[in-house]
Amino acid sequence: MAGKIVLVTGGARSGKSTFAEKYAALGGRKVAYIATAQIYDEEMQERVNIHQSRRPASWPTFEAPYKAEAAMAQAVQSADSVLFDCLTLYTTNLLLAPDAPTTREERCKVVLAGIEKLLTSAKQEKCDVIFVTNEVGLGIVPDNPLAREYRDVAGLVNQKVAAVADEVYLVVSGLAVELKKIAVSLEEGKCNG
Repeated sequence: MAGKIVLVTGGARSGKSTFAEKYAALGGRKVAYIATAQIYDEEMQERVNIHQSRRPASWPTFEAPYKAEAAMAQAVQSADSVLFDCLTLYTTNLLLAPDAPTTREERCKVVLAGIEKLLTSAKQEKCDVIFVTNEVGLGIVPDNPLAREYRDVAGLVNQKVAAVADEVYLVVSGLAVELKKIAVSLEEGKCNG
C-alpha cells in the first residue's frame, strides 16, 4: 500500500513550511527533504539558510530544481516521510528553464507533465510525501503576462496535487486547517465533513 500524499498551502510567511516540517517529523520517522530553490541572490540565500537552520541535520537533502521525479524516486526509497519544498518554486524553474517552450500553452503542458511525473514517483512506495506550495491566486491580478502565466499555472499545479492528496492543509497566520475534511464535493452533492 502506498503512503499518503499531503499538500500544505498558504501565503508567504504563513507558517506553511514550519507546519510541514513538524508534520513530517511526527513520530520520529526518517525524513528526507527535497529542495527546489535555486540561489541567485542574497535574499534567496537568506531564505534557504532559514529553512536549513530549522531542519535536523539527520534529514538527507536532495537538490531538485529540475527533474524532481528522479530525486523523489530516490528519496522515497530511504525515508518514511519525504518533504518537498516547494511546488511553486519548482513550477517557476520549469516555466523559466533554458529549454522551456516558447508558447504559454506549451509551457503549461510541460509544467503539468512534470508534476504528473513527480506525483507518479511519490506514489511508488509506502512513504508519506508532504508537498509545500504557495497560494498565489488570492491577490490582485498581476500587471504583466509572465506573472499572470505563473499565477495561472501555479493554480493548476495546486489543483492537480490537491485532487490526489489524502490531506490538504491551508496555513494562515501559523494556523493550519485541513481542507479536504470540510470541502464540498459536487460529485457527492454534500460536504465531506
